[in-house]
Amino acid sequence: MSGLFASLNSSITALGAQSRAVEISGKNLANVNNPNYARQRVVIGSLGTVQTAQGPESMGVTALGIEQLRDSLLDQQVMRESALTASYTAQQSAYQRAQAGLGQSIDSTQNATGSSSTSDNGIAAALDDFFNAFQSLAANPTDPGQRQTLLQDTSILTDRLQLADQRLTQVSSDLDTQIGTDVDSVNRLLQTVADLNGQIARFEINNPGSAVDLRDQRQADLEQLAAKLPVNVQTSATGQVQLVAKDGGGSDVILVDGSAVQGTVAFDGVQITGGAGATPLALSAGSIQGSLAARDGAVQTLRDNLDQLTAQLVTSVNAAYNPSGSTGDFFDATGTTAGTIALAAGVTTNTLKASDGGAAGDNTVALAIAALATKNFSTTGTPPDAIDGTIGGFFATTVSNLGQSLAGATARVSDQSNIEQLVRSQRDGVSGVSLDEEMADLLKYQRAFQASSRVFTTIDDLIDTVVNKLGV
Repeated sequence: MSGLFASLNSSITALGAQSRAVEISGKNLANVNNPNYARQRVVIGSLGTVQTAQGPESMGVTALGIEQLRDSLLDQQVMRESALTASYTAQQSAYQRAQAGLGQSIDSTQNATGSSSTSDNGIAAALDDFFNAFQSLAANPTDPGQRQTLLQDTSILTDRLQLADQRLTQVSSDLDTQIGTDVDSVNRLLQTVADLNGQIARFEINNPGSAVDLRDQRQADLEQLAAKLPVNVQTSATGQVQLVAKDGGGSDVILVDGSAVQGTVAFDGVQITGGAGATPLALSAGSIQGSLAARDGAVQTLRDNLDQLTAQLVTSVNAAYNPSGSTGDFFDATGTTAGTIALAAGVTTNTLKASDGGAAGDNTVALAIAALATKNFSTTGTPPDAIDGTIGGFFATTVSNLGQSLAGATARVSDQSNIEQLVRSQRDGVSGVSLDEEMADLLKYQRAFQASSRVFTTIDDLIDTVVNKLGV
């Protein structure tokens, strides 16, 4: 009699275990398109063995718990690769904005010499038109039409330089805004991870590893965080994680410790600080690092080069236009940057000089300024110039450098995206949901449930016979 009741109890626990397995397979199938979900599996095990009059007897099987199929090393690798992808993507986006702000079409396809070229428009065309106008004025020093054309071309050149400077300044400002937005997201994610740490610790106090859905949420937040600010993840025995960044000396800066956020991450316009002591962080990847690298790198270099070109243009033209220093400059001498270049106030069609006090038809000034188009300047000269090479060549090199930076960033984004996808595919092989596998498991658990049900029914009939019919 006790054997029948023991068998009945075993079939009940078996039904519960197989039912739980069917439930988890259904959950896996429901999350097949959820990229943040790691597939789960029911751990079925024995309830143990008891000693009976008939000898040792199994107490049956039960669902011991839910196991989440994750590989922590692959999770860390996904975080590292996604951080690099975000960094390169941020740089690519910044260089594209700088190209648009420059107003100069760039052919980033490298030629045989390894440099990229620019199309004949924008500032490059305005420089050519400016020097060509002085060449035309030298041919007809007294022609009012040539004078008017020269002033128009000068106005176009100054407008394009000023507009390029304004746009590039806005690009830098937009990058600062983007960094600030990313920093706000980082602080939100740090707080979310800390809150999830606390929840996981409470739910798993008696059953470690059981809060699988909360762990999925935390991993998704960690990957979002890594795409903006790379962190090292250290997991404690209680299932909580500690998030650590690095300072300039390679020392650890704790950002999250258990359920507590250690200070906030901040951006002061120059650097990123974090941790309880507002320590400057050394960033190696992430969108914040990419934006900072672009702002302080190629974008700032482009702005500096435009200012150097403008300073050389203004200084050289004024020296040729006013060799004695007493008859007035062509450009405003105080406007030696791209954002401040302007025609001198007294220069009009009537006052424009082709020579410095020469007779009518004298074209020495106009020829001297036109010759600046092919003059080679040197920063090592005496006195040193602001640029090396010709004015047009210096600008072409400046634009080409931006084109090469953009081309390099685009290539890195493409390569890194492939690497990230490869790592994610490797992780999906471990954590991803396979429709074929889950359907096979579902069928297996269904059949096991049906078999346990049949055993239960059979034992129930046997008990009914023993209780109600043997005595008749």
